[in-house]
Amino acid sequence: MTSAAPLTLDLSQDVAMLTAALLDIPSVSGQEAAIADAVEAALRAQTSLEVTRDGDAVVARSALGRSERVILAGHLDTVPLPSAGGARGTVPSSWDGVPGEGLLWGRGATDMKGGVAVQLALAERLFPRNAHDAAAPAPARDVTFVFYDHEEVEAAKSGLGRLARNSPELLAGDFAILLEPTDGTVEGGCNGTLRVEATTVGEAAHSARAWMGRNAIHAAAPILARLAAYEPATVTVDGLDYRESLNAVGIAGGTAGNVIPDRCTVTVNYRFAPDKSIDEAEAHVRALLEGFDVVRTDGASGARPGLTHPAAAAFVAAVGQEPKPKYGWTDVARFSDLGVPAVNFGPGDALLAHKDDERVSADAVRASLRALESWLATG
Repeated sequence: MTSAAPLTLDLSQDVAMLTAALLDIPSVSGQEAAIADAVEAALRAQTSLEVTRDGDAVVARSALGRSERVILAGHLDTVPLPSAGGARGTVPSSWDGVPGEGLLWGRGATDMKGGVAVQLALAERLFPRNAHDAAAPAPARDVTFVFYDHEEVEAAKSGLGRLARNSPELLAGDFAILLEPTDGTVEGGCNGTLRVEATTVGEAAHSARAWMGRNAIHAAAPILARLAAYEPATVTVDGLDYRESLNAVGIAGGTAGNVIPDRCTVTVNYRFAPDKSIDEAEAHVRALLEGFDVVRTDGASGARPGLTHPAAAAFVAAVGQEPKPKYGWTDVARFSDLGVPAVNFGPGDALLAHKDDERVSADAVRASLRALESWLATG
């Protein structure tokens, strides 16, 4: 935690304006303390929820004694600010025209401070500090709100993963919704992700006498050829079609402009359908790259859609749109590993995530709030 007084968030204001207030707090991965302080302070001051802090993760839980508990989760961190001068998807935020109307621009507008604002607005509306301040009847379900750090970096640093290790009881529930951007459509499950390094070894030599060595970069050509020729599959899982992809995403080799390289490493990313375990995914990549030294460096399993759970089915019906698969990896997979069915649902176009022109419409944030508030209240 920081020692300075936390910034003030007014959870009762219009949810689009609340999104802007969150955008104005820089929170690149590893620098989430200020926004976590503000979220914690606002929840303790404005809601009747039981609040717990773990590092820069904040969990707020209701205790109504309902028969069903829903988890609403979102990460507080963003990717680094745009490097391009004049980019609008930065900090502080900006509006097209009148504040509160039209498009809101800023880092995290799509991924995913619009969703976090919806969480905070729901917490204040459904669980106000004073009962007479309620803007809606007490919900038919108990709710756990999870705000966590370090989502946009390697899985080992995940704040949600840390919560699962330190306090798994805080993440217990019957159904979870991750408020990642989905354009207001339910996206079930997610692909898994695997990163490996395929390495070739040569022999260094002066480039003027190249025949005295073996070029490790040239030796990596078959790796790239196999990846370029690879035909990714589309796999149907529980009625949703998940598109896979397998690509080289990095290459490193060479020490100087006059030295034949003696080592080259190709980094490969496999996005695999949730019908496979991470070990099965690794075996698939190893088979394709047979004959090369392959080492797994990172990975996370996917999640099946979980749309057959009664709460999930009720939520899909309340949203009123045909559910879609989630191609990218999200933390629904962590909830799935905990035995909690989970889906993605939130404001914003996922194709704008991490872009220099990241933005979200005020109406999209309000629509997500309305859908969740109605569903939570009606049972």
